[in-house]
Amino acid sequence: MFIGHFGVGFGAKPLAPKVSLGTLFLGAQFIDLLWPSFLLLGIERVRIVPGATAVTPLSFDHYPYSHSLVAVCGWAMLMGLGHFALRRDRIGAMVLALLVLSHWGLDALVHRPDLPLYPGSAALIGLDAWSSPPLTLAIELPLFTLGVWLYARATAPADAAGRWGLIALVVFLLFIYAGNLLGPPPPSAEAIAWVGQAQWLLVLWGYWVDKHRLASVGARRRATQV
Repeated sequence: MFIGHFGVGFGAKPLAPKVSLGTLFLGAQFIDLLWPSFLLLGIERVRIVPGATAVTPLSFDHYPYSHSLVAVCGWAMLMGLGHFALRRDRIGAMVLALLVLSHWGLDALVHRPDLPLYPGSAALIGLDAWSSPPLTLAIELPLFTLGVWLYARATAPADAAGRWGLIALVVFLLFIYAGNLLGPPPPSAEAIAWVGQAQWLLVLWGYWVDKHRLASVGARRRATQV
């Protein structure tokens, strides 16, 4: 899953209006931001197996420290506590922790049974929606669309950069997603790891867009009614 995670990050904005979109992206994609570094360090492993699934040629052989359920719970707690220590924002901390956890839950929908419950676990989780491209699209595209709509509803552009920057970000994410689905398999696991590091640029893009957007009139009105 790719844009589905970003959709959840977008959609969390109404729940945590004080938290930047970049930070919400960081929470939603946190374990996929860790994973490329773990690949480069040789801590975790992936193989390129054309036909492994109908959607992706990647076979996730060993990623217990980034993607096991117990590890993800630990990363979620770390993310939430870290945000609270820096911002003293209890709601934002809870939302960020839930975003980290959401990544595992969404991955469990689409992955083959390859998600361990804990490091060394023999039990592997995955409902294998990736066996069907239409099913995968039916999960990811509505999730992404809903998330973008919720973010756009909760914020309003402060200037042209806030308007066109958001549109460009959405279009770029869809373009990358299409390339992942339709493009050739990556040349190597190392290439996957280095390309994965580029996701940090999307986090930075989220920070930039959010700086150019303000809480919308409707969002401010709802906030005063709480």
